[in-house]
Amino acid sequence: MKKLLTLSALACSTIAPVAMAAEEVNVYSYRQPFLVEPMFDEFTKETGIKVNVKFAKKGLAEKLAQEGEYSPADVILTVDISRLAELTDKKLVQKVDSKVLEKNIPAQYQDKDNEWFALTTRTRSVYSSRDRVGRLGDDFTYSDLAKPEFKGKICTRSGKHPYNVSLVSSMIAHKGEAETKEWLKGVKANLARKPQGNDRAQVKAIKEGLCDVSLGNSYYLGKMVNNPEQKVWADAVYINFPNQKTTGTHVNISGMAMAKHSPNKEHALKLMEFLAGDKAQSMYAEVNYEYPVKPGVKRSELVASWGDFKADTISLDEIASHHAAAIKLLDEVKFDL
Repeated sequence: MKKLLTLSALACSTIAPVAMAAEEVNVYSYRQPFLVEPMFDEFTKETGIKVNVKFAKKGLAEKLAQEGEYSPADVILTVDISRLAELTDKKLVQKVDSKVLEKNIPAQYQDKDNEWFALTTRTRSVYSSRDRVGRLGDDFTYSDLAKPEFKGKICTRSGKHPYNVSLVSSMIAHKGEAETKEWLKGVKANLARKPQGNDRAQVKAIKEGLCDVSLGNSYYLGKMVNNPEQKVWADAVYINFPNQKTTGTHVNISGMAMAKHSPNKEHALKLMEFLAGDKAQSMYAEVNYEYPVKPGVKRSELVASWGDFKADTISLDEIASHHAAAIKLLDEVKFDL
């Protein structure tokens, strides 16, 4: 009997840690802690599954590749289609079949092979000075940024930042490489200064009179409005949605994927489906001023105040396929120099 009890105790000591380990999911995230941690807390509250997170600003693809089959990562959260495409190109993620994800996320915002899924959308908008320019109107297009009337009036961050690379990629998808290269030459000629800083720095430059228009993601306006030091920048501009009478405004995403060697696949799927559900989508909308990807989920009051717009319907897979060409063109025109 004593021997049996000893064996039983050993068995329990072996099994218990495995059971505990199974009640968790590991996330690698480019998204900032303040944005995703409230959602993870809610997920844990509902499911009992603990979420462990490693935050990074860069290098997640390299880390996953280095870890290989021993990687603890289950779910990867990132921003921009280019970073999601990098994960699929390097075969660091796996296919996910889910009726919930298929229903909640429009096909335009899913990988054709179900290897990544969008969580939110944001526009690549054009900000304009309230005092010196006013609203740009529904006739305004991205192509107009290359016109002589904007000579010395444009500010932007690096052309090779993923947000701008995706915009250039969308231009290639619609107009081809030759026309896009001429457009880039025109925009470069119209720059008020060498590309630098982030999207908010460009709006600050408009407030300071260094330029009149800038490229920037839509959610930055919400961030500036709610920052006491930056609200004066936001108050100095209008947000504009280009291409309303043509192809529609370029839309990019934040998204998620399941790591190729996920050790907790069942829980990883539960987390992905939660993030695509009503509660998490509403939290994204309120906290980060992004557009929920799930149809029917309300925008935040502030984002709704910016008005409706027509979004470009070209697939993000198509845009991602032109990223290498976009970088090549940016180099050829020496956009950042």
